[in-house]
Amino acid sequence: MTLSVLRQKEWAFPVRPARREVRIATPELDEGKPPVLFVPGFGHGAWVYAEHWLEHTADRGFPAYAMSLRGHGNSSPDPKATIRAYAHDVSQVAASLPKRAVIVAHGAGALVAAHALSRYAARAAVLLAPVFGGYGTALRNPFVCLPALFGRRLRLPPGQLFSREVPASVARGYAKRLGRASSKAQWELLRGKAPEDPVANPPVLVVGSPDDRIVHDSAVRRVARRYGGAPLLFPGMGHDLMLDSRWREPIDAILDWLEKA
Repeated sequence: MTLSVLRQKEWAFPVRPARREVRIATPELDEGKPPVLFVPGFGHGAWVYAEHWLEHTADRGFPAYAMSLRGHGNSSPDPKATIRAYAHDVSQVAASLPKRAVIVAHGAGALVAAHALSRYAARAAVLLAPVFGGYGTALRNPFVCLPALFGRRLRLPPGQLFSREVPASVARGYAKRLGRASSKAQWELLRGKAPEDPVANPPVLVVGSPDDRIVHDSAVRRVARRYGGAPLLFPGMGHDLMLDSRWREPIDAILDWLEKA
């Protein structure tokens, strides 16, 4: 039996096409492992995974892909993009891969990926330091989030993103490379619309740090409960786990989990 879901909004108001940056790292030998698609958060691009995780994932035998959402990195600009458009980017890139992909998404990109999972039957999903939004997020991080209420760039200073183990000069360099999401997407994030349930019921792992200064520990645990599990936590690390000094620990744990999932 074939299940058909009619989404009238998708037909009546299709998302505009966009050129999407995708960086690729492939294993030396094809071990038959599923491709891993890395999705960055707001203001971040594919480069945040290309620094360490992309090649490391390929070295572990997984074909690795890192994308940039529209308006981020080297993808085409779209100052009026919505979270729906970002989710469309994720599902379209995932659908273009040779096998059902594992989606690994960070920050607000985890919310984007969660929306995409209601349309794309992923092999599995990993939500890193997930920012699922809501005005409570702004109240916990007023100096970071409130500028978005006025259409300005989300301020993400190095001290909010990284642990103290990252040298200050390196942290400042990373922070300078950050861009911004569209004002509309920032508003939607603060409203915190919950995603629909994933199709095909993929296993979902939630990863974070109790010392994350962007995402409250209780919010990470709440997202994990939504998907029926407990979070995998890495004390002492900052919000940008993939760029922190101990970046190997979370990605190796994620890949170990994938080999058993």
